[in-house]
Amino acid sequence: MFRKILIANRGEIACRIAKSAKALGIKVVAVYSDADRDARHVQMADEAYRLGPPPVAESYLNVDALLKAAKHSGADAIHPGYGFLSENPEFVEAVEAAGLVFIGPPADAIRAMGLKDAAKALMEKSGVPVVPGYHGANQDAEFLKAESDKIGYPVLIKARAGGGGKGMRRVDAPADFVEALEGAQREGQSSFGDPRVLIEKYILSPRHIEVQVFCDGHGNAVHLFERDCSLQRRHQKVIEEAPAPGMTEEMRAAMGNAAVKAAQAVGYEGAGTVEFIVDGSDGLRADRFWFMEMNTRLQVEHPVTEAITGQDLVNWQFSVAAGGSLPKAQSDLSINGHSFEARIYAEDAEAGFLPATGTLKELKLPSRFARVDSGIRAGDTITPFYDPMIAKVITHGETREAALAKLALALEKSQAVGCTTNITFLHKLATHAGFMKGEMDTGLIDRELEKLTTAPTPTNHALALAALIELGFADAPAETASPWDTLTGWRQWSAAKQFAHLSWRGEPTEVSAGRHHDGSLTVSIEGTSFDLRILSNKGQHLRIDIDGTVITTDFFQSDTSLTLFMGENTWHFDLPDHLAEESHEGVSGNAISSPMPGQVRAVNCAAGDTVKEGETLIVTEAMKMEHSLTAPRDGIVAEVMAKAGDQVEEGAILLTLEEEDA
Repeated sequence: MFRKILIANRGEIACRIAKSAKALGIKVVAVYSDADRDARHVQMADEAYRLGPPPVAESYLNVDALLKAAKHSGADAIHPGYGFLSENPEFVEAVEAAGLVFIGPPADAIRAMGLKDAAKALMEKSGVPVVPGYHGANQDAEFLKAESDKIGYPVLIKARAGGGGKGMRRVDAPADFVEALEGAQREGQSSFGDPRVLIEKYILSPRHIEVQVFCDGHGNAVHLFERDCSLQRRHQKVIEEAPAPGMTEEMRAAMGNAAVKAAQAVGYEGAGTVEFIVDGSDGLRADRFWFMEMNTRLQVEHPVTEAITGQDLVNWQFSVAAGGSLPKAQSDLSINGHSFEARIYAEDAEAGFLPATGTLKELKLPSRFARVDSGIRAGDTITPFYDPMIAKVITHGETREAALAKLALALEKSQAVGCTTNITFLHKLATHAGFMKGEMDTGLIDRELEKLTTAPTPTNHALALAALIELGFADAPAETASPWDTLTGWRQWSAAKQFAHLSWRGEPTEVSAGRHHDGSLTVSIEGTSFDLRILSNKGQHLRIDIDGTVITTDFFQSDTSLTLFMGENTWHFDLPDHLAEESHEGVSGNAISSPMPGQVRAVNCAAGDTVKEGETLIVTEAMKMEHSLTAPRDGIVAEVMAKAGDQVEEGAILLTLEEEDA
């Protein structure tokens, strides 16, 4: 076994690997960019080395700096985690040339599976079923369109070197093909340095089911069953589970055998995942699954497999990379119960899942009945430089229903302040009626998007609690030995009214509250009044009796904002800042500005062009995601202030339209 390893990664996965390594007595070397100097993965390590500035090309993709750190630290091996250099065969060869062990598959296996077109051709030769499509070398746009016409719409354009949903576009009609092709090629070039694509038939009732495989250097290979990753948005996984709902033993055996065959076809070693697209229109059938791709690394969702098998996959990686045999044979592996994983991201679900940045002033994640994998703590800043994942919440139960109930409760108890997150969206998804029955495909989120992303308006109870906290009434005890402690807001003949001014999403609400001599309060909201009594206030946890109903809430308050956590709902209120100058600047429909820090990928217009409302004018990229910025109205472009390749800050004006005629 290794004495010391360097983890060539950051965040959650670096912490995850470090935990297993330390449990085995392996020393851990961390690396970091300037943005991650005080990150959790750095503090967990036995030693740490700076790589460079925040941009990944100057830090986590800097092979020379990584190898220098490994040599200086005396590490025996390098674990790449996932993302970054984990599927880069040149990095594998550089690691081995430096006399180190790469904890992952051979470079040739990565190459064989790294290009989707070549991989599909290899799988066909190996007897693994593949989706109908075009995987050839001809990249002429007209030729590709003609091939798509032959296949029949809808089709899926995929960057051949892609992964994680990057460089992928669904096309429903011939007229949309060229624009979608250009977007996929651009994103493929940006993310992988390769604009070439392949075309596949789009399965109308698709389920995404993948199989975890493991191979060693002694000819042994096993699968650790399947994971269902059908809940996706923008082709990126949101909630994963194992095993797959509705899976039959016949299909499980067929998929497992196909996955092992795929891995052996490329001389694989280590952990890998073979992804299949499944036609779920008529249940799960052994003749309705097709190879999509193989991820030649540990997957983000590997914890659900660990939960149902009782195996530590990172430990398996260490063992195989050190020259050992697989810890278990296929006959030794079995499924125990059910498991779910939800990915908590810093993103705004209502704004099209736009990645968010900010400092997490508060972060509370469940740990009693859920496993939480995270590299983020309260006080950390989510920057635009890296993937915006905050944590993975994993639950396990004897049945699917039990595991899903735990997941819903875990998400209800998860709290974050200071940065917009997808926690509420995840809870809605976990309690979606169809998903709870196991009825889902990869299109479920898109079909239910409005229902899943629309935030509920604050209830009167929420407004009442927010007002009491803002006015300071919640700080007063409900019962006390001294009558002087209950005099806040009290008058001899009637309760004195105080007024709270709350704003939720720009909508102001005035709430009045008055305290009576017995400590009870009366709250009025837009003509509706009710009585309440504060039962307890411990730290940031408030318990109140409102007209005989006991309500509890956690809250976080700053000078200008208040966040309430009530059950599955989170409400963020803006409080009046009396020191701030009032702004009278109107909202203009004449400009397009950057929604967050990022890079301009494409500019589709020039000054003097006539544009239509909704037309994509500029494409930016931030946190590995492309964002299309559209014309706010019909008009003529007055000025373009950005060009492709520019780095822009949040709020920077990128384009203006000519003033409309009065």
